Amino acid sequence: MDKIQSDCPYPGCFFCVMKEANPSKRRASVLKFFRELPSQDDDGQVLPISGLWNTAMAHPNDPEFINLGIFECMAALIWKGLKNRRWLAHDQNIYIPYYAAHIIGSYTMNMEEFAERAVRAGVIPPLVELLRGRLTWVEQRVAVRALGHLATYPSTFPAVADHGEVLELAIQLASSSLEIVYSHFYQFVDRRLGYHCDLLTRGLGGAEMESRKAEEWASQLQCWSLQLINCFAFKPEFLHDICKADFLIKLPGMWGGLVNENSPAGVGLLRTICQSKVGRGHVANIPGTIDALCNIARSSDDWQYMAVDCLIWLVQDASTCHKVIDKVAPTLIDLANISTLGDYKKLGDTIVTVLQECMQQSGSSHGTISTQTKAEIDELLRSKQSLKLEKSMPKEDLHIKQAAALVVKLEGNSLFSSGNIEGAAEKYSEALALCPMKSKKERVVLYSNRAQCYLLLQQPLAAISDATRALCLHSPVNRHAKSLWRRAQAYDMLGFAKESLLDAILFINECSQSNDPDLSLKQNKVPDYAERLVKKQMRAAWLFREAALKHGGVHCDGDASDAFGQEADDSEWETASESDAENDARGEADDETEWKNDGHQEDFCEKS
Repeated sequence: MDKIQSDCPYPGCFFCVMKEANPSKRRASVLKFFRELPSQDDDGQVLPISGLWNTAMAHPNDPEFINLGIFECMAALIWKGLKNRRWLAHDQNIYIPYYAAHIIGSYTMNMEEFAERAVRAGVIPPLVELLRGRLTWVEQRVAVRALGHLATYPSTFPAVADHGEVLELAIQLASSSLEIVYSHFYQFVDRRLGYHCDLLTRGLGGAEMESRKAEEWASQLQCWSLQLINCFAFKPEFLHDICKADFLIKLPGMWGGLVNENSPAGVGLLRTICQSKVGRGHVANIPGTIDALCNIARSSDDWQYMAVDCLIWLVQDASTCHKVIDKVAPTLIDLANISTLGDYKKLGDTIVTVLQECMQQSGSSHGTISTQTKAEIDELLRSKQSLKLEKSMPKEDLHIKQAAALVVKLEGNSLFSSGNIEGAAEKYSEALALCPMKSKKERVVLYSNRAQCYLLLQQPLAAISDATRALCLHSPVNRHAKSLWRRAQAYDMLGFAKESLLDAILFINECSQSNDPDLSLKQNKVPDYAERLVKKQMRAAWLFREAALKHGGVHCDGDASDAFGQEADDSEWETASESDAENDARGEADDETEWKNDGHQEDFCEKS
């Protein structure tokens, strides 16, 4: 090196090199640094590597270090750590393979050209060794991230796929990642590796922060494993390896994107699988997976549209329709009034068309659809026909129907207030039959009211169906506060903690923005009943819950410790829940009438 500051303790220091003012000399020095670093055994090597990691994270599209040999250097450092355990244990070298793999992943996540350079530099074999678990789960996390980026590009995917064990390792990691992190880090605080704690918190956190960060990293480990598998799932020749029954049944529950909002999680991988006829054939044979997809399709989270795609493709495929239609049709019918969902435009119309075609196809093949399912689809088709007829119906006739529906709804409200819940539910059903299809706001109220009745009648499936229909009719979609709360309670009755948690959180969010005095949060305070439900479901949906139960308990910090040190008093919650449910509508079932005069017909009729 040309000149090194006199106060620098390390010869050839990378940071001193980067201060070189002459661009030509700087490039030459950096090139020499990358070439010589893997063969050096000096102390302090982790400092420049961590600096390079920061640079790669901040400027992943900058080609300077790519052209000077950073990939070759990082690959050599990983190999050195794998082969020379004495060197790895010296000073702080234990950090180097982690940072090296992370640097490779950061520089290849956006640019195919960089990925091609990385493959030519020989990064895949050492990354595969890390993926195999030659070091620890922390290195597996960054190795699967880097391999996932390399597998994303058409030009570099074959190089990843040539290592036949990559797919199987990724499947194993996606399935066991939470258990791995729990058993190797979370369960025994006193056995945590020091460098893991430092990486998780950058040396700034205590045990509680380490535990919380471990949950985030475990989620990412699963998320990035799913992303790598997803790259293989687009290739039909790999689907038989992916579509094993024990893996498919787990996929809907893999919420690997909890801390990565753009992650498709397990349902995203299922969506990719269902794009292929071969994949749909495998998925259709797993009833539990179909049930889980139906739950996600009814949910209000960011992955809802992915589950809807899966269900629609399964019903459209003649080879799978007869296997799934009786399970899938009720969910699609509940969603048939939804308009826009994500990039989907007129989703409800698509659903109606798909179900109608399914009915037509069933006419030539006896016994493919149950009598009940046919009746439900027929009812849906009749309702859509009614909507068309209403467009040409005289205003006077519409007002008569509106007035009749209002009278019956008020009768239902009165019965509800007097404690005749079954009678109220029947009246709300009668009012729905009378209420014009175009009167969406009133139909939202009627469905939501009937959902409340079904809750009190201990019919959670019916309550979920009606609450979902109300949420689909509401504008904006999935944002009717009372229906969110009622569905959260229904999911709770069935033990669906994650679904209940999502609806309860959205309910609180809607309350915070509501002008309804019954819903608005007084002094920004979350209602006690909602807070209790959220806490209960957070315990039940805790990321490491299954792993903790499998390993016979938990030794951890903070809220998670509270969750398993002493379970919530379910009887107390149920009593409070029922009381709150009654208070929500005691003597005043929702009465959000939206009947307008002739001059404001557009307020209750959908604009054409």
